[in-house]
Amino acid sequence: MKTSAFLKSILVLLTILVTTRAQAQAPQYPDSPLLDSLLRTNPALAKVLSHSATYQLQIIYTQINRDAQNVPHFIQHTYHLNPSQYFNPASLVKLPVALLALEKLHTLPTPINRSTILSTGTAWRCQTPVPFAAPADSDRQATVGNYIKRMLLVSDNLAYNRLYEFLGQKPLNDRLQQLGYPGSRIVRRFAPCDTAANRHTNPIAFHTPTGDTLYKQPAQTNPRTPAPPLGPVFAGRAYQVGSRVIHRPYEFTTANNLPLPDITALLQTALFPESVPAAQRPHLTPADHAFLRQYLHLTPHASHFTPYAAPKYFDAYKKYLYYGRRIEAQLQPGLRIFNIVGMSHGYLADVAYFADSLHQSEFLLSAVLYVNQDGIINDANYEYDTIGEPFLVQLGQLFYQYEARRPRPYHPNLTIFFEKDPQP
Repeated sequence: MKTSAFLKSILVLLTILVTTRAQAQAPQYPDSPLLDSLLRTNPALAKVLSHSATYQLQIIYTQINRDAQNVPHFIQHTYHLNPSQYFNPASLVKLPVALLALEKLHTLPTPINRSTILSTGTAWRCQTPVPFAAPADSDRQATVGNYIKRMLLVSDNLAYNRLYEFLGQKPLNDRLQQLGYPGSRIVRRFAPCDTAANRHTNPIAFHTPTGDTLYKQPAQTNPRTPAPPLGPVFAGRAYQVGSRVIHRPYEFTTANNLPLPDITALLQTALFPESVPAAQRPHLTPADHAFLRQYLHLTPHASHFTPYAAPKYFDAYKKYLYYGRRIEAQLQPGLRIFNIVGMSHGYLADVAYFADSLHQSEFLLSAVLYVNQDGIINDANYEYDTIGEPFLVQLGQLFYQYEARRPRPYHPNLTIFFEKDPQP
C-alpha cells in the first residue's frame, strides 16, 4: 500500500511538471509596445510588472475608434496574454450564464419572459429547492431577470446556481462551443458539489402570479463532463482543508475555465452586439441588451433594487478597476463602468468597458492577476487588499487618463450608455 501511494504521488508530481512546462511554453499573444510603454509610466504598477510571472498577470486593453457614422472599430493591445495559462475565473462565468439564460427564455412558450416566476425542484443529491412564491415585493421574486440582477449587481452565487440549473450543463457548454469559445468550460455550481452532482441539474417550472404552471423543464443530466481544455491543471504549493494543510498543489482540472480573451469578447458581445458576427453572438433582443447595459454598470445603491438597500452595498461596489473595494470611494462624474469581476483562490480579475461622457472617450480593459504569496490555496490569506486591488485601481485610472487625452478622428456618441437610471 505504501509503495502504491508513493508511486501515485510521483505520477501526480510528474503530471504537474509536464502540465506546467506545457503551459509555460504555450504560444502567447505578442506584447503590445504601446501597452508595455504605458504600463511603465506609472511607478505604482512596478511591483507587479517586475514580477509579472509570479503574479501571472494578463491584460487586454482595447481601443475603440468611431467612424463618421458612430460605428465602433476595436484595436486590441495585450500584455502577457496566454489563454493556456490557467486562472480560476470565479464569478466571471456569471456573464455568459446571464447571456445564455436570456437567450433560452426566447425558446420557451409565450408569455414566459425574464419577469415570470419560476420554481426549482430537486432530483439528485447536492440539489436544493426554491418553491413557488409570489411575494409582494417583485424584486424578491424568483425570476430569471432578478437572478441576473443579483449576479451583476453583487455577484450573487445562489442566483448563478439557479441559472446554471436552468440552462443545464450540456446545453450551456454546447452553446459556448457553437458561439466559438472552445477554450471555455462552465461545469460547476458555486456549491460543494462533486463533478457527478454538477452534471445533474434540477427540474424547473414557470408559473403565473397565482401559481398556475406555464411550463415544466425536467431534470437534466449530462452523460459526460466536457473535457478540460487545458488538460490537468494544478496551482500553488499546498492547500488547506479545514485546519489541515495538504502539502501538494491544488487541482483545478475539473474547475470552470474562461480565458481572458473569451470573457472580453463576451462583454463586447453584450454591449456592442453588432460588432460581433451573428453566428458568434446569442440571439438576444434590443430589450435584452438594454437590460444587460443597465445592470452591468449600476452599483447596488444606484439600482434601487430593494434587496440591496443595506449600507454594506457601497457606491463603488464591484468596480475594482478604478475604485478597488474602497467603501469611501466617490464615483467619478461622467464615468460609467460596465463590468464583471472574479475573486477566488487568490485570482483577482475585472473585465470592463469604460464610457466617459466628460472627455467623450471609451475603451475596454481586462486584467487578471494572482496574489497568493504563501502559495497555499484555501487558507484565506491572499493579498487582494494590499497588492491586487491597488494594482487594478492604478491600472484603470492610468487608462482612463490616457484615453481622456487620446486624440480621435470622431468623438463617440455615448447616448446609449448614459440612459437614465431606474427610479425607486
